[in-house]
Amino acid sequence: MKTIKQGLFIFFMLTVIVGGAYPVFVYGISQTFFTEKARGGIIIYKDQKVGAHLIAQEFTNDKYFWGRPSAAGHNATASGASNYALTNKDHQAAVKERKDKGLDYDLLTTSGSGLDPHISPNAAYLQVERVAKSRGVPPEVIAKLVKENIEGRQLGFLGEERVNVLRLNLSLETIVHE
Repeated sequence: MKTIKQGLFIFFMLTVIVGGAYPVFVYGISQTFFTEKARGGIIIYKDQKVGAHLIAQEFTNDKYFWGRPSAAGHNATASGASNYALTNKDHQAAVKERKDKGLDYDLLTTSGSGLDPHISPNAAYLQVERVAKSRGVPPEVIAKLVKENIEGRQLGFLGEERVNVLRLNLSLETIVHE
């Protein structure tokens, strides 16, 4: 009986600590020190929620920069890659279709999570002509916005330079048409 009481006591204590105290502690730390990320990186533009810059948004209009394709369909509640092999006919057809649209190497394949909000600076620069033409502005103006939106490596040495597509597209709205 003593062993059962000890086992129940340990079970109860671990449930309170691991199931209650620890999650509350982590939640408090995240809300205090990482507020924006803990809330999903929501961006408010002109008093409206336009999306989360930490989760990919789908843009298909020529007036905007396009992000990487998503096997999850840009659904913020789902993530995942297609898991197709390079030799899979469906994968090859999807890549061919994207290539026929004029997309470059960085935008041909889906991101691993399906929710990656970034593209490479190269992928952004390759879209400058299309975006500039559809907006009726000089390409130099659009290229300058791309340059201003390049994010450096994390901690100066981790990862690669990248461009957040949502933030870049929001910066397009600051262009004054002459």
